Amino acid sequence: MSAPATPRPDGRRRTFGPVVLVGLVASGLTALGGTRAWVGTDGETGRVAGIGPGGLARTSDIGEAPLAAALGLVLLACWGVLLVTRGWFRRAAAALGALAALGVVAVAVTSVRTLPDDVAEQLARGGTTDADPGVTAWLPVTALAALVALAACVAAVRLAPSWPEMGSRYDAPADAATTATRAPETSLDLWKAIDEGEDPTR
Repeated sequence: MSAPATPRPDGRRRTFGPVVLVGLVASGLTALGGTRAWVGTDGETGRVAGIGPGGLARTSDIGEAPLAAALGLVLLACWGVLLVTRGWFRRAAAALGALAALGVVAVAVTSVRTLPDDVAEQLARGGTTDADPGVTAWLPVTALAALVALAACVAAVRLAPSWPEMGSRYDAPADAATTATRAPETSLDLWKAIDEGEDPTR
């Protein structure tokens, strides 16, 4: 008589570490890139009304994309939530992260066409007309990182149900109390419960 076959672990569980690692790194780079200047003119400065002390601002100060920075932080936070949640909430966090990553990509594509002109216009209003703003390396780097993070989030939405979850020891105290008041599992626990005045039939 042959021994029963040992069940093989689900290969999808092995994707947890790689997907989460790629997602965290890409999300962190996206958040970092979103805070950097996407347009600059080699450090030249120009007077821009209402920006900086005395109206003097570097082009890097006006060549940023604040929306991309905010979406990058949301994306990074979604991976933190995904690590400590379970079930449908974990998939919802991954889906939200995918939307945030897609938003960063959309902002990057739009900024390639509009942000240099916006910077040039603001500099011209301050009296600098010979500046030629151009896209810095941070824009494509951020866009590429957001695309990688988007792929990781989509993979997480699909694979999350098969991934390992945190144990019940990390549940809230109320959940732990509920677990502690479950019906006794052994006859010894049953007699102890009766001696303590509890009704195990409830």
